[in-house]
Amino acid sequence: MKRFWLLIICILFGIQSFSQQTAAKKVYHPEADASKAIADAKKSAAKNKKHVMIFVGGNWCTWCMRLDRFLNENDTLKTFLNEYEVVHVNYSKENKNEKVLHSLQEPQRFGFPVIVILNEKGQQIMTQNTSFLEQGNGYSAERIADFLKIWTYKKINP
Repeated sequence: MKRFWLLIICILFGIQSFSQQTAAKKVYHPEADASKAIADAKKSAAKNKKHVMIFVGGNWCTWCMRLDRFLNENDTLKTFLNEYEVVHVNYSKENKNEKVLHSLQEPQRFGFPVIVILNEKGQQIMTQNTSFLEQGNGYSAERIADFLKIWTYKKINP
């Protein structure tokens, strides 16, 4: 009987752990209003003298999730990323955000994930194919740091 209850407890903890991991993995939100998120980020960027960094991808995309995890697990990269107003724009079968992506000059043509940077006025200044930020079987902290440093508001507007 003790084994039975031990097994039940293990199963319950396993389910809880799995559901927390699944919930934590949702970075892109098909139901989100990407136009509004970008508009809000533009306002905040103008106010705070920052640029807007838009990550386009989906929860289905291994490299999208890998990039998000890589950025959030590296304190140096998180510090550089704080120099931007960050928006995640979903691209999936549920919501391709075609109108928004058209206004951003179809960045999905580079594959996923792709990064679009807008200046403090909301003008598009860069679209980055993230394959250039990879090294070996993953992302390069050095390449990403270099990329994040050169597109900040302070670098372009010294």
